[in-house]
Amino acid sequence: MEFTGLLSAIVFLPIAGAIVIALVLRNYNQARIFAVAIAVIDFVLAIIAFAAYNTSAGGIQLVDRFSNWIPGLGDDGFAVQYLLGIDGLSAPLVLLTGLLGLVAVLASWHIQLRVREYFIWLLALQTGVMGVFTSLDFLLFFLFWELELIPMFFLIAIWGSDPKSKREYSAMKFLIFTILGSAFMLVGILVLFFSTGTFDMTKLPDAIRGANLLLPAGVVFALLFIGFAIKLPLWPLHTWLPDAHTDAPTAGSVILAGVLLKMGAYGMFRVSISMFPEVAQDVAWLLVAAGVINVIYGAIVVMRQTDLKRLIAFSSISHMGFIMIGLASVVGVNGAVSPLGLTGAAMQMFTHGTITGLLFLLVGMVYDKAHTRYIPDLGGLAKRMPFLAVALLVAGLASLGLPGTSGFVAELLIFLGAFKVWAIPTAIAAFGVVLAAGYILWTIQRVMFGPIKERFSDITDVSGIQYVPIALLLIAIIAVGIFPSFISDVFSSGVEPIAQSLEQVAQARLR
Repeated sequence: MEFTGLLSAIVFLPIAGAIVIALVLRNYNQARIFAVAIAVIDFVLAIIAFAAYNTSAGGIQLVDRFSNWIPGLGDDGFAVQYLLGIDGLSAPLVLLTGLLGLVAVLASWHIQLRVREYFIWLLALQTGVMGVFTSLDFLLFFLFWELELIPMFFLIAIWGSDPKSKREYSAMKFLIFTILGSAFMLVGILVLFFSTGTFDMTKLPDAIRGANLLLPAGVVFALLFIGFAIKLPLWPLHTWLPDAHTDAPTAGSVILAGVLLKMGAYGMFRVSISMFPEVAQDVAWLLVAAGVINVIYGAIVVMRQTDLKRLIAFSSISHMGFIMIGLASVVGVNGAVSPLGLTGAAMQMFTHGTITGLLFLLVGMVYDKAHTRYIPDLGGLAKRMPFLAVALLVAGLASLGLPGTSGFVAELLIFLGAFKVWAIPTAIAAFGVVLAAGYILWTIQRVMFGPIKERFSDITDVSGIQYVPIALLLIAIIAVGIFPSFISDVFSSGVEPIAQSLEQVAQARLR
């Protein structure tokens, strides 16, 4: 048994807070204040865990383990463990989840409908996502993966946009797509367990290489990859995302874009390329092709959107394509795999989370005050909402990759790493940045500048507690843009072992 307790506290504090709200608190204001307090504490603990991670030592740290969590399975009698830990890949994502969890709670301060139930689901969602990023037992990983479905379904179905029938449709579509992906995942996980006798994700890469798998490795890879691709999402498995984003409440969109999509990318890192390096290298051309399609398709479809939330949703699809292009760096030149593209893909998970989280937060605030997200009906809002306009401009420029913002750092690393192997696809994907500049600047100009509509003459800027979540995300975007190494160095320490494993496979094939 190993138990530091920090990660367990980070994972289960939100659900414990949800239980307290459900069983103890009866006053709506008390529920709000208590939820903020839980989110603040969880964010502070996430900062402590991130700061405590030693990049020089590397590997799995801050381990919480109970070896006999579910006894009697596997050759050793305790194959199912309670096993939490972080490495350089997951530590920044824990920090991101803590930050966006706090932002989501603060963004929900003015919720009036079924307030206690709302914060119960929001905090339960936080536990599910934190559990995915810290679990190192595959069965435990899957349980947390499934846990987040229920809160997000109810957040969309109950507190989403009107009309009721539309938000319920979007919630059900989200549920069906993700459960379908989870079914494929579960088959793959069980095949690995029955083939290797363990769910331990730290042992599975070596165990798979020495095992006789019940199904070919390529099939198992595909089963798991489909689940991750739906969550990311990849074209053509993406159609649930625009509907879910459009009809989710503001906090739901922040969490959905900021961290739920990153669960898919994280799974590809942790499972697909780490456990199946040979298969990953064989299908690298598919990864880069999928990435290019996502980038260009998402950017083109964005230009046809008239709803602000739907526009940002399709831009997320485009930006997730950059992660796939970075992942395609699993192959290298003459057997030498550069970790640069993989580090860039990991950085994109973090930077996209903060940037798109801020965009959805600001759009939600515009809707709360203007009561519309229809772009042709908006205009001139900067005159009445100067702070929000500046924040939206910063977020937009970061989204298109302006130097000095976090978006530039991630995309630069991806392009530098992938271009050595995939020159033409990377060049095509780089054109997506040009398209992003077009639709981002066009949107900001139409929404914030020009003559103000008469109906918005009395509209007011953000106020009070609304400044706090905006400021938190602006600081994150600018800080990473100016001094990226405090995040990129941690990601590099997590990516390096993966790159070394891939390089060994590539060099062995050249012999």
